[in-house]
Amino acid sequence: MEVDAPTAQETSDTHLQTQNHHHHHHHHSTHRQQLPQISPSDYHSEASMNFDYLQDLRAGAMASSSTAGSGGGGNAGNSSYGLVDDSRALDRFVTILDNLDARVEKLRKDALNLQEKKDYLLMSMDLIKSNEMMQHMSEAEREEIILYIQRVSSRLGTVELNVRTVRDNSQEDSLSQINALIDSMIKMGDPVIARQRCQLYLNACCSSSMDPSGHMDTVPEADAGPIDKKFESVLLGCTLDDQKNIKKRLQALMGYLNKQTVSH
Repeated sequence: MEVDAPTAQETSDTHLQTQNHHHHHHHHSTHRQQLPQISPSDYHSEASMNFDYLQDLRAGAMASSSTAGSGGGGNAGNSSYGLVDDSRALDRFVTILDNLDARVEKLRKDALNLQEKKDYLLMSMDLIKSNEMMQHMSEAEREEIILYIQRVSSRLGTVELNVRTVRDNSQEDSLSQINALIDSMIKMGDPVIARQRCQLYLNACCSSSMDPSGHMDTVPEADAGPIDKKFESVLLGCTLDDQKNIKKRLQALMGYLNKQTVSH
């Protein structure tokens, strides 16, 4: 079929040229009708690139089927399965699945990065609402800004990202408490106090950490600085991935609050 398709096209092109020779007054309209025609292979080429790494499996399956089919009469019962008698088939599948696994991991990382960006956008809107300059605006101006924030927030709400982290009920509860503490800090309205609180939270992230093997590594408080004991206690109930993400959020917030408190 792959050979027949071009032949059919050539026949159509020859017929079109003959038509144009005998009916010259139809030349322009016929030419316009031919322009939009795109072969299926061209139309789908970009999307098909997503499956290029599967081509080796197709080629391998064909070769395997041929090899199995040309075997002795004793193997005739298995020839229809193709890959069964090919000792290299397993390697082909494993190689392709390794490739697929790497793609899945990259997708997770990309999705986590997008999720992080969404969290920062949400935090930005909370910071705007609690900015002290809002207090110096008129009632009408504040209402206009709040309505604008609500519109932006609604648009952001249309973006749903969910990269599932496996947590038990206790870890879910710990993460919820941490988020509530951070939200409360953001909405304080006083950048100086918020910065002090953020520093205590950040010190708590640095004072206790867990290595990948699950062993607790404790840093002396004198090295980490004063910490918020409640925050630290709740933090240690979170998963390792959540602890890392919480620390990154606090570091980003600290950078913002440092700039806000320069004039104080």
